Amino acid sequence: MKSSSIKFRASDRQQQRHQLREWYEQCRQETLAVFEQVDEETFCAQAHPDFSPVGWHFGHIAYTESLWLRERNAGLAPLFPEHRRLFMADGLPKCDRVKLPGKAVIRHYLNTVRQEVLQILETIDLDRHERLWRWMLQHESQHCETIAFLLQLSVISYQLSVVSCQGAGTNNQLPTTNYQLPTTNYQNQMIKIPAGYFEQGSNTIDALDNERPAHQVYLDTYWIDRYPVTCAEYRLFMQAKGYHNPVWWSENGWQWLQQEKIDRPLYWIEDLQYDNHPVCGVSWYEAEAYAKFADKRLPTEAEWEKAASWDALNHRHRTYPWGEVELDLERCNHNYAIAQTTPVNAYPNGRSAYGCEDMLGNVWEWTASIFDGYEGFTSYPYTGYSQVYFDGQHQVLKGGSWATRPWALRTSFRNWYHPQVRQILAGFRCVKN
Repeated sequence: MKSSSIKFRASDRQQQRHQLREWYEQCRQETLAVFEQVDEETFCAQAHPDFSPVGWHFGHIAYTESLWLRERNAGLAPLFPEHRRLFMADGLPKCDRVKLPGKAVIRHYLNTVRQEVLQILETIDLDRHERLWRWMLQHESQHCETIAFLLQLSVISYQLSVVSCQGAGTNNQLPTTNYQLPTTNYQNQMIKIPAGYFEQGSNTIDALDNERPAHQVYLDTYWIDRYPVTCAEYRLFMQAKGYHNPVWWSENGWQWLQQEKIDRPLYWIEDLQYDNHPVCGVSWYEAEAYAKFADKRLPTEAEWEKAASWDALNHRHRTYPWGEVELDLERCNHNYAIAQTTPVNAYPNGRSAYGCEDMLGNVWEWTASIFDGYEGFTSYPYTGYSQVYFDGQHQVLKGGSWATRPWALRTSFRNWYHPQVRQILAGFRCVKN
């Protein structure tokens, strides 16, 4: 799998078009593999009041691609105007999006839009519009990851794999790496990150508006967990009655806990074979409480990104923790390849320059930072994409998950959720001063 951050010479635009076409076809093939596995009932059902039905996301992918690449980029008339209000991001309340046309109609919508878009690709001025085309690839990737989350919510039993998506990946076996169980003592296995400046964010053509501009940040010395917090480590918190002791919880977190009346992560499986997998299905409040219990804290976004991306020896930012070598399944768990979490130390080839492991793929990681724009932020391609979420109510997550597509996987990428969201794809690691 070639990385979407590949750069082309200005004189080789035909090669560039060819590569974009390959990426679009590969991404859509993976989208349709998931599409075909979803039954009609699940397709139209709202699995959670905060999210649209699975089927809506497929229709929204087609609508957005038509809006930006056909209408605004190529000046063509809208396709299927009867679908516009339904599939606009702000067209209908989420609860009203269950009234969907059938799967066959939405499949036709996806196919018709894509056929025209690929024709446009042959003649569009990529010197001016390449960034938009790369943004659209990431847009589809992000919605497919949301679909993975929603399919989890649709499964009655607590399974870590997305049953409806089996077959979408290429390899459902664990990697062949001979790994050993990491320590379950949360005081150990931390890495020292020396004080100094590093470059946060990205100015590459792939970078979304909220990743820009790249900028220098100074951080004091800190220590960060080598691995994400594992199920074995989190069990210590549960066994210590962490869900019943307000001393570990913030005021807002404790209030949330009393409302939710829970005593374990969402989708928790009491099975020792998952002990060295990252804990997941935890809210930001749960991650914060565990960190305090462990006499640590959650990392700021900058602390996480420095540990993942900064090559101090060469004084440069890395696209991936391991450098600029293209993504593959020997370096991180991503793109539905296994369709569940893997042991936190299963990918030693993916470690960062500082020695941190499992910082891309597997699970998203909560940070202590509120989602906001960097100084000099400029919206792209529209204000509502990122800026509407700069409301002080969303926490940043970093690193991607096992469901993240390669086009949305890099150290500078930023995700965001409300702190109360218990997302199967989200875990965390801790830091200490």
